[in-house]
Amino acid sequence: MSAAARKIDGLLGGVRQGPPRSARPRAGLLARNDVAPGRVRSFDQALLWVTVALLAFGLVMVYSASIAMPDNPKFARYAHTHFLSRHAFFMAISFVVALVSFQVPVATWEKAAPWLFVAALLLLVVVLIPHVGKGVNGARRWISLGFMSFQPSELAKFAVLLYAANYMVRKMDVKERFFRAVLPMAAAVAIVGVLLLAEPDMGAFMVIAVIAMGILFLGGVNARMFFLIAAVMVVAFALMIALSDWRRERIFAYLDPWSEKHALGKGYQLSHSLIAIGRGEIFGVGLGGSLEKLHWLPEAHTDFLLAVIGEEFGLVGVLAVIGAFLWMTRRIMHIGRQAIALDRVFAGLVAQGVGIWIGFQAFINMGVNLGALPTKGLTLPLMSYGGSAILMNLVSLAVVLRIDYENRLLMHGGRT
Repeated sequence: MSAAARKIDGLLGGVRQGPPRSARPRAGLLARNDVAPGRVRSFDQALLWVTVALLAFGLVMVYSASIAMPDNPKFARYAHTHFLSRHAFFMAISFVVALVSFQVPVATWEKAAPWLFVAALLLLVVVLIPHVGKGVNGARRWISLGFMSFQPSELAKFAVLLYAANYMVRKMDVKERFFRAVLPMAAAVAIVGVLLLAEPDMGAFMVIAVIAMGILFLGGVNARMFFLIAAVMVVAFALMIALSDWRRERIFAYLDPWSEKHALGKGYQLSHSLIAIGRGEIFGVGLGGSLEKLHWLPEAHTDFLLAVIGEEFGLVGVLAVIGAFLWMTRRIMHIGRQAIALDRVFAGLVAQGVGIWIGFQAFINMGVNLGALPTKGLTLPLMSYGGSAILMNLVSLAVVLRIDYENRLLMHGGRT
């Protein structure tokens, strides 16, 4: 054998024998250390970056939509950057709380779910106490914390989500029985609804009802029971509207916002939202070029932020926002299905509940801005101005990322 042949044979022999014993992983190493470093990303980075992109775009648009507000005598003492700096401050606090929330194992959230639900109920009661709850435009929905105003209804969305997922896991054996599986959860949601309607905040109650119903359905409740619950909820909301003069007036204004009766009344916001979106056409008038935000469109930096996006970035900007929320909702639901496939039912239902929450609330806000749905005071998740909403949105998404993180550990032989 020639020297070259011996050299090649030696190299192949080394490959056949494998790495030295000292370099081989010992049995059970992955089980003890959860996952081999560098082998897999620890969580869904695409979901994280889409969230960051929506937050960043929302910050820019909040500044654009609110920059002219100090010209109004009502906000004369504010600087032009007041809402920008406040929103950035809310985001910073929310990022810190979300980072802490990510460190909490899903099992801990499961144990804490009933206690969080009780805490949310207590805060919903506290906010109704005179001189404790802060009233704005006839609604008492906020508790002043000094550095920010906290809205208990946002915590209630998260608490009901966790409680419903925990409830379905506990009632899995009797999920086919209406009185033992569905009725207690329906009673819990009804209590929350009574407290929210006392504020009043029908929009938050609608979101919470949809979250609870969605988790019951995904948890395996009998389809006939689900449709019965859905029918009861539709009738209940219809009665709320029929028995309330101002809610009924909103429906009439939605049906004909341009009429002489509604154009300067209940249809004022909707008509100016449609004007803003119409002015934007395909590519918009450019960042900062909106005219409707100049004291024509009320709540431009909160409930009607999408209308300003439509005016300044046109159809392209609106479609980009819709596409981002569609992708985000789909991705969160996928993480939930993945958890359930790994026999982590609570984690899966929580993730899917967050997907329902983000997707449904974004759908309602967009529908209102585009005139497809009656006017309802719901913000655009992650983007509209507001501390409590941003805080709870980021906490819920941090929990989803934690669920995905634990899914990946399990799939790579680790432990949660």
